[in-house]
Amino acid sequence: MPRLLLLIALAAALLAACSPSAAPPAPTAAVENTPAPTAEPTAAVENPPGADAAARPAWQTVALTNARTGEAFTLADFAGKTVYVEPMATWCTNCRAQQNIVRDVRNQLGDAQHVYLSLSVETNITGSDLAAYAQRENYGWTFAVATPDLLNALVAQFGRTITNPPSTPHFIIYPDGAVSGLESGRRHSAEELVAALTMAGA
Repeated sequence: MPRLLLLIALAAALLAACSPSAAPPAPTAAVENTPAPTAEPTAAVENPPGADAAARPAWQTVALTNARTGEAFTLADFAGKTVYVEPMATWCTNCRAQQNIVRDVRNQLGDAQHVYLSLSVETNITGSDLAAYAQRENYGWTFAVATPDLLNALVAQFGRTITNPPSTPHFIIYPDGAVSGLESGRRHSAEELVAALTMAGA
């Protein structure tokens, strides 16, 4: 009897050894909650409204001279205000027509929250000649002569059009130092400029 049990046990062992092994477990499906890969960051809009003041372009810290008073200033000095900048030349009739409109805009908006800067791209004109032009035309806001370094920086930011006064180029610096795109190619009405400056300061 013990011999029979031994034979049965050996037979069972042989059968187990000869049977195919269990198939490996199927790979589990990916976890559904795996976060999707993040998209590549898109290029930031150049200096958009709301940008940190520390990120303002370096050209806003270039020293300029007020043609009327002789006082030094930078565009960064006007932080907290909306700044309208119009590159111009004393010989440019289109500039004069646009600045007549700026005079109307200034009369409407005042100087409390807005700054108006006419920036001569004639880098060789004297401050006194520029001041005499502003006085003769009854333009009561700030006039300054662009330095070559500033002009180069503005060309790098806005393109060569900014040095072409008859195209009436102009742009806005927001209260936080962010910068609008360059507008050019036509004179803008007082209503358009008032709306743009009001929106920029909102």
